[in-house]
Amino acid sequence: MRIRARSFSALLLLILLLSLGPHPARRASAGTLDHLMTGPPQDQDDDVIRVSTELVVINVTVIDRGGKFVTGLKPADFHLFEDGDVQKIVNFTNELTPFAAAILLDTSGSMESRLTLGRSAALRFLDDLRESDVAAVYNFDSKVEQLGDFSPGRDLPDRAYGLKTKMMTALNDAVFRAADDLSKREEKRRAIVVLSDGGENYSRASADKALNRALQAGVTIYAVNLGPQGPARDLTAAGILKNFAEKSGGRYIDSPGGQALRDSFAQIAEELGHQYTITYRPTNHARDGKWRAIDLKLSRSDVTVRTRKGYKAPKA
Repeated sequence: MRIRARSFSALLLLILLLSLGPHPARRASAGTLDHLMTGPPQDQDDDVIRVSTELVVINVTVIDRGGKFVTGLKPADFHLFEDGDVQKIVNFTNELTPFAAAILLDTSGSMESRLTLGRSAALRFLDDLRESDVAAVYNFDSKVEQLGDFSPGRDLPDRAYGLKTKMMTALNDAVFRAADDLSKREEKRRAIVVLSDGGENYSRASADKALNRALQAGVTIYAVNLGPQGPARDLTAAGILKNFAEKSGGRYIDSPGGQALRDSFAQIAEELGHQYTITYRPTNHARDGKWRAIDLKLSRSDVTVRTRKGYKAPKA
């Protein structure tokens, strides 16, 4: 009987509440309940807000006619365009800041006779880094492996000396993996140094996908062609390396050994330390996944400017 009494009392209370009509406090409670069940209301302009706050960062190298790096330039010296439209520079620095580099050593079958050369080239690049710079070494064949963490060490990881060549070449996957790892680094200046003969026959990622990942991460790619010189040079493979370097604002190096290679590595290390870093907010807010061409001009006509050619917009 006590259970029936309680049920009858609850029923009377419910009828009483309903008879009173909607009350502001009850309306608030209902709204709170709806909020808890469905989450915060979605702002229709949410995507627009996110796009308008996205920034594009580009690292810029400026060289005079004598091949020397040009320093001391001001924001007013640079004129930035995206798809032909003028862009406003929101941040600018030319400080000597540390950089992070990923060294990709090709250990595929075609590199069997040049693996020692590749290790030597990696060591030469590490020798030219400053104390504040960090680097990590990867090797790639049918898979990509990171041989050690990013560190200021100037020697190859022990595992690098026991590497053996394997048949297939996943160059695109190696670039994608290194770019993804670099994107998590705090350094704003980031580089990939590819030591390879340029072959590609095993990657899951396409060359475009790998390049786009590097561009998204603000990575400059330097490609060293370790393939044979002369008539035996694989022009298709060389084209793959050139494409990575040129579109990311880096350099393609066709000197696989000797003093020329050492000089090139010294220039790369110096270049990364003397770049200008420019940040802008694109005027085009569309999330259409389309390619956006970047064009950077200087007020001076006696210099050469090198930076990435563009980027792919995010897709809604």
